[in-house]
Amino acid sequence: MDCFLLGAAALDVLAANRCSRRELALRQAQRLDRLLRELALGNTLYAAHLRGRGHGITSLQQLPVVTKAELMQRFDEWVTDPQLRLPDLQAFTADPTRIAEPFLGQYTVWESSGSSGTPGIFVQDRCAMAIYDALESIRRSPPCVSRRWLDPLYCSERMALVAATEGHFASIVSVRRLKHINPWAAQATHCLSILQPLNSLVQQLNAFAPTILSTYPTVATLLAEQQALGKLKLKLSEVWTGGETLSGAARERIAEVFQCAVRNHYGASEFFSIASECARGQMHANTDWLILEPVDENHQPVPPGHASATTLLTHLGNRVQPLVRYDLGDQITLVHSPCACGSPFPVIQVSGRNDPPLRLRGRQGVPVVIVPLALTTVLEEQAGLFAFQLRQQDDATLELAVPQKDAHAQASLRKACRALQRFFDMQGAARIRIHTRSGVELPRGTSGKAARVLSI
Repeated sequence: MDCFLLGAAALDVLAANRCSRRELALRQAQRLDRLLRELALGNTLYAAHLRGRGHGITSLQQLPVVTKAELMQRFDEWVTDPQLRLPDLQAFTADPTRIAEPFLGQYTVWESSGSSGTPGIFVQDRCAMAIYDALESIRRSPPCVSRRWLDPLYCSERMALVAATEGHFASIVSVRRLKHINPWAAQATHCLSILQPLNSLVQQLNAFAPTILSTYPTVATLLAEQQALGKLKLKLSEVWTGGETLSGAARERIAEVFQCAVRNHYGASEFFSIASECARGQMHANTDWLILEPVDENHQPVPPGHASATTLLTHLGNRVQPLVRYDLGDQITLVHSPCACGSPFPVIQVSGRNDPPLRLRGRQGVPVVIVPLALTTVLEEQAGLFAFQLRQQDDATLELAVPQKDAHAQASLRKACRALQRFFDMQGAARIRIHTRSGVELPRGTSGKAARVLSI
């Protein structure tokens, strides 16, 4: 941590909070112009596209879209510090004992899970980390203002992070880094692996007795069921979720069971703090330090109020590993109307990753295409099912698995099958066979995230 950079970033974030929308757009445009000028002079990957072009914000759409696979293949051209060599970074991230250790004494490094098909390694310089720290500490609006006035630094809280703890993922790297910097945090923060058996996780949470639980939405709903069954006995003041889509039904269930506020956060390996919720529960994008472009399948802009096919990210604060028009792979909707909270930052609705759709047999001989998000919504809101995996076996057969194996699980499965059949019928699908399994340990990826709907 660079205290000087953190102080400067914090003051900048505070100042931006008081900007008008016009002033915020100007700040963003100036940072983009400065970034593009620097890349035109000192970055092999982007320089060829930038030389001879204008550098105003209107020129952004003239630049090509880049993907994680392309950037990883051209890693040496991408990074601006020649000391950063991909084989060295791969060896570094392969060693779990070096999680949160500064690479070359100055860089924070984390890896992506590869859930989109290509794992990535992302290097954050001190400036980028100062920006993330400032955004995390200032922009996350607390749900209980009076509680935070009395305890602004969370000194009375005990926080449990439930995630993948063996990989160099952003969440665990950030918490381990905080524990190294802050001796108090080392005592009051505990990291627990989601990849361990559920019973063991429940026992460790009960023993630690956190007041704040930070994890993925799917894990939070799974733990909420354990709390409802009386196996988990936590008294929480807040639940922090991120890394996956948090549906309205899942939020209500988590809040109801734990009897506390649920605070959602939108971030990625590419930019740790993309957006945070305000006091009114709206997700505001940190557009003073990034640019989000909601686009269709052809990378053309989509208007406000329409869900994008994917989103392009431009990072305005990381100079060592610049990202300009990077295909993030997430679906978002830009809300045109301003938020009642008064924030100048735009409101976005995040649908999560655009996973491959299911193609099912149709009644008229034409395949019916179903997006995974629609199926998770049906199972959550109509069947009250949150911990599950729905796997497509062929164009007329699905398998629905849940971890529970009691009578309640069987009743939930029957309800879920009826809800799915109604939904498929409305979509014009032929009769779909749904096989059910209970008492199944749901697989998770290396990052701890669960793939709840799997197409062929």
